[in-house]
Amino acid sequence: MWPDRARVPPPFAMTNVEEKKQPQKRLEPRSAQFVRGIGPRRFEALNRIGVHTVKNLCYFFPRRYEDRTRFESVANLKPGMEVTLRGEILAQGVKPLKKFAIFEMVVGDSTGTIQAVWFNQPYLKNQFRVGDQVILSGKVECYHNQVQLNSPEYERIERAEDDPIHVGRIIPIYPLTEGLVQRSLRQAMKEVIDRHVPNEIEEFLPEEIRSRNSLLDLTTALRTMHFPEDWRSLEQAQKRIIFDEFFTFELMLLSKIRGIRSREKSMPFEKNSALLSNFRKALPFELTNDQEQAVKEITDSVSQTIPMNRLLQGEVGSGKTVVAAAMLYLAAQNRLQSALVAPTEILAEQHFGKLKPFFESLGVQTALLTGSVEENERSRVYEQAQAGAPTVFIGTHALLQEEVQFQRLGLVVIDEQHRFGVAQRAKLLLRRPRPHLLVMTATPIPRTLGLTLYGDLDMTILRQLPKGRKQIKTYWIDRDKEEDVLKHIRNSVAEKDEQAYILFPIIEETERSDLQAATQEFERLQKGIFRGIPLGLVHGRLAKKERDNVMTRFHSGEIKVLVATSVVEVGIDNPNVTYMVIENAERFGLSQLHQMRGRIGRGTKESMCFLFGNPTTEDGKKRLRILTKTNDGFTIAEEDLALRGPGDFFGTRQTGLPYFRVASLTRDVSLLLAARNEAAQFLERDPDFSQPEHNLLAAEIAQRCTQFTP
Repeated sequence: MWPDRARVPPPFAMTNVEEKKQPQKRLEPRSAQFVRGIGPRRFEALNRIGVHTVKNLCYFFPRRYEDRTRFESVANLKPGMEVTLRGEILAQGVKPLKKFAIFEMVVGDSTGTIQAVWFNQPYLKNQFRVGDQVILSGKVECYHNQVQLNSPEYERIERAEDDPIHVGRIIPIYPLTEGLVQRSLRQAMKEVIDRHVPNEIEEFLPEEIRSRNSLLDLTTALRTMHFPEDWRSLEQAQKRIIFDEFFTFELMLLSKIRGIRSREKSMPFEKNSALLSNFRKALPFELTNDQEQAVKEITDSVSQTIPMNRLLQGEVGSGKTVVAAAMLYLAAQNRLQSALVAPTEILAEQHFGKLKPFFESLGVQTALLTGSVEENERSRVYEQAQAGAPTVFIGTHALLQEEVQFQRLGLVVIDEQHRFGVAQRAKLLLRRPRPHLLVMTATPIPRTLGLTLYGDLDMTILRQLPKGRKQIKTYWIDRDKEEDVLKHIRNSVAEKDEQAYILFPIIEETERSDLQAATQEFERLQKGIFRGIPLGLVHGRLAKKERDNVMTRFHSGEIKVLVATSVVEVGIDNPNVTYMVIENAERFGLSQLHQMRGRIGRGTKESMCFLFGNPTTEDGKKRLRILTKTNDGFTIAEEDLALRGPGDFFGTRQTGLPYFRVASLTRDVSLLLAARNEAAQFLERDPDFSQPEHNLLAAEIAQRCTQFTP
């Protein structure tokens, strides 16, 4: 979790760095157990949160800081105030009670006196003497009409030049676990910073980079991160640590890209626009300008022997699948196999149902492989893959199995890429020759997140929607207006021959209470407002045959209103659906809500989305307000990232998402861009880290490979 020289994994794209001998003498890691103030019990507690060595402790940063630099006079104290005061001990002693004892102290300054009490800590009597100077910090409370401090932080000042640790300064507040106490941990950290940092920390950042970016040296930065003299110095220390996190990550990422481009080879496609002429003629519509540009960019990439790694992102309904289909067709025209991988069977089957008749009309074979495909059909697909005939394979994780032995796999398209782990994606890419890769997402990626999560991918963006599409109107509706909204939808689906979604948020299909509530609501709607209107219910526990039947009837228009637990899973492209109701909308993130909303408005009719929810937090209210004001997915993505952070951007923390301890992808954009620029320049000068002065930097990157997994 923290950089450590005890465990140095091989850099994933820098084997030459690992193999190269280091002329400098390497520092051996020292156990944190032997730091004064740690000991066996605290060491065991620290181990549980990933701290094992002294260097780990150096990078065990405070979670926040408290300003205890201003001394308040006793005369100004009022109940409820958080204060720090300095005074003389006028009296002290232990007051025994039936079940415990209270240590009491009377402290005074030139303006008055105040009592401080500590419950069940009689041993404090031996730590203080009348006449001592002390600094106390805590919350002022009122007891029997007298102001007092209950269990305040304390520091005894023996000499004027003494440096207090717990009060009278900007105080670090560390994350704790069972077995750790803030005061004793802070004392141990002061020992680490004063006595161990000079012996444990090696400066790895080249001096010219530090100078160019006005960065502190590492030793000073680490000392200041724990015990800053003032807020300005803390800001400078954080800048250095943030830059280190971004710079080392970008070096790893860009080294990986260089490694792929120099070592890996792919089968190049013939770059001939005539090959796609039949594809365009078969479409019942014209491609948008964005789609044409995307086809051109991707064609240019796959025509090279350098493996393509490209992210195709855009709004729901912007036509990403059509662009992907053009590339799948182009692969077949080049006598190559291709694979379209979807995260769920529903989406895989939907892709197959749409693309199979289209491709067959163009003379291209297709095959479906999911976990539900029967054994005989599964064996036939295996044979097709091994035969090497130009076929478009569509499926789920089943396509990643070792039994599927492709002979001429030229292109892999991954739909909703963020729902696949890094290891899963690698299973197809490790084949030789390496196939070109196109990943798609309907969730627009903010630039900062794109530089990290997808930094190894070129980007193609679709912003245009197909001609004739109208903006979806979105309303956040109070509960007391819900019946009016549902009645309006009922009249529209009955009189105008339109359709609607009513969605219930079930985060996991195993949440029985939620699923039961959705089922009960379906029954209530069926017997109430929508009585006489054909309704359907879809959820993850529904049998495949029953689910497929409901889907087919909804798509044909026989079912007018589809009640579903997750429209993302449903994933139907139905241009006749003009209404959407999202119940308990506050339970979703902005990007998820936007993606759901994009399932309507796919025809030329005006569409409306109604958000029902009573968020209790200001962030929850802000999410719903933003959705009513804009349909721009990229604006929404930036807002969502700012509100929820990168880890929860897609609803769950993703495999492979870098975790920065101090850096923020929303706050520190300028440092991210500066670090990326420095990393690119560095690799131009010394791509193999062969210069002796870069040995420590290479070692640092090797250590951080366990932290960052792009």
